[in-house]
Amino acid sequence: MKSLFVAAAGVFVLLLNLGGVLQAAEPAAKSFYNVRDYGAVGDGTNLDSPAINSAIDAAAQAGGGTVLLPAGTYLSGSIHLRSNIQLLIDAGATILGAPQSLNAYDPAEPFPGQAYQDGGHTHFHNSLIWGESLTNVTICGRGTINGGGLVRNDKFLDHLNGYAAALAQTPSTDELRIGNKAICLKLCRNILIRDVTIFHGGWFAILVTGCDNLTIDNVTIDTNRDGMDLDCCRNTIVSNCRVNSPNDDGICPKSTYALGEARITENLTIVNCQVSGFVEGTLLDGTMKAWKGGTGRIKFGTESSGGFRNCTVANCTFRSCHGLALEEVDGGILEDITINNLSMIDLRDYAIYITTGERNRTPNLTTNSRGRNILISNVIADGVSKMSGIQIMGLPQQPITGVRLENIRLTSNGGGTAADAAIVPKELGTGYPEPGKLGRLPAYAVYARHVQDLELANINVNFQTNELRPAAWFGDINGLEIDNFKPQVAEGVAAAVMGPDVRGVVVRNSPALAATK
Repeated sequence: MKSLFVAAAGVFVLLLNLGGVLQAAEPAAKSFYNVRDYGAVGDGTNLDSPAINSAIDAAAQAGGGTVLLPAGTYLSGSIHLRSNIQLLIDAGATILGAPQSLNAYDPAEPFPGQAYQDGGHTHFHNSLIWGESLTNVTICGRGTINGGGLVRNDKFLDHLNGYAAALAQTPSTDELRIGNKAICLKLCRNILIRDVTIFHGGWFAILVTGCDNLTIDNVTIDTNRDGMDLDCCRNTIVSNCRVNSPNDDGICPKSTYALGEARITENLTIVNCQVSGFVEGTLLDGTMKAWKGGTGRIKFGTESSGGFRNCTVANCTFRSCHGLALEEVDGGILEDITINNLSMIDLRDYAIYITTGERNRTPNLTTNSRGRNILISNVIADGVSKMSGIQIMGLPQQPITGVRLENIRLTSNGGGTAADAAIVPKELGTGYPEPGKLGRLPAYAVYARHVQDLELANINVNFQTNELRPAAWFGDINGLEIDNFKPQVAEGVAAAVMGPDVRGVVVRNSPALAATK
């Protein structure tokens, strides 16, 4: 019995020793890096970005992992993302942008050559959270990114790249450290931003440029300039997001020349999102206070050197903001665009705006801005400003080709006069491509010119106060097909006006247009 006991004890000791050897040879990998273990305080007073960056560096050196910000307020300058890192901002945690006086943001990096875009799209490192040429990066959690001291623009950046007039004097180091973006990613792949809330995001709450395989999901943004800009990106999904941006655009695909080439934005899906133009902060506190200048909206452009291809917007709502805008004005192409299931109320200026222009902010340009194969269906727009309803405007030398609008119900606020009905709108030309630059139009619901193959089906339009403009106006259209158009018109006002340069007209199931010439 004693010998058996000794033998068993020996086996036990041997196993312990073997376990120790194995443990020493193969230590358990560390997957979580708590920023408090690296010196972060989280009191909103001490600058915590050095500790956050130390935790990120430690995770990156180990091959990757999750950098955890537990509950607390982390006063921060620039945070440097690395590949294979998940930045987890936990519930109750806030990253608070440091005031500019601390000089805690990285300086704006030099830009080689001439710039063809504004300073916000030219310089990336002067951001609260940024990364460049990274792979496999996640920013997530139920916490908050509060831009705090971020500014909404800065004239020095425009001066630096020649976009604005020359500087009277060389900017100081402090001026180059102007932080103006909450999240900024350039030339990255496999990116996920999920669940976080961003408040007061600076010039851009999220700016991604030249990124592939990007997902932004369940993100709430309440800011006073652009919510998210998706610039020169491919294979992008934006889903289940709420973006409030009263002073600028909400969700904004672009294709600037910031990468030194005309790179197209393509394979983009925006689905199940809400955009609005409430007073900043009132989306988050639930009061949703309307503001007369609310912009909000989903807008393609204006920067559009490369253009947009194979893009879908579906199941989205617009409230107290501008409507949907598709703007190609820098010599690129806008093609294969599908828009479906939009609900809009209390709209500023317009409901749907499709345009090509000649701003041509692209070097060595040999092409006109073009638009083709655009389908917009199942739209309800209520409370549309009397400026205009739906605008489709190509170039005289390059018509937009192949546009179909179907199943649309539009209610205008009305109020147009007989003088408004006689307006002859100017051509957009090289001007900034916004309806406000053209002003009120001679039709309250649909205005189209310089289009080839335009189809309108199942369109119902009406107004709330007396309206002395026709429902529709068409000029320079080659191939116009209208089926089941039901407009409300005031007594003595034509349902539609067609210019002498409208050719190939087919009208079905639309009694109100029977007398249209």
